[in-house]
Amino acid sequence: MKDNIIIEKAEGFADRIVRMCSFLKSNRKASKDIVNQILRSGTSIGANIAESQYAQSRPDFISKLSIALKEANETKFWLNRIHTAGYLSDKEYESVYFDNIEIIRILTSITKSLKQANGVSQNY
Repeated sequence: MKDNIIIEKAEGFADRIVRMCSFLKSNRKASKDIVNQILRSGTSIGANIAESQYAQSRPDFISKLSIALKEANETKFWLNRIHTAGYLSDKEYESVYFDNIEIIRILTSITKSLKQANGVSQNY
């Protein structure tokens, strides 16, 4: 099977999020609720991309990738909150933040292209 960059990036990002959340819970004593939110949204990106690989139709495929994009944007929100609260240093934050932004850019490009090819209106 040909390498799929978005699957690889999302899987790697999910692994980073899991490790980061474990670290935040044990070493930084970050808010359990916020850590659980970022854990959920950050791992959901890859889960929705994986689910899209077995979509029942092209619209279902687009829908799954659109959900992954929404989860990536939610993750960006929670990363900003964790950083603003002082639980991540600038260096720690920037590393994971730029991975998140890269995933958002790729998913935005894919979903826009697919929607244009299918004649679906853009809701941005």
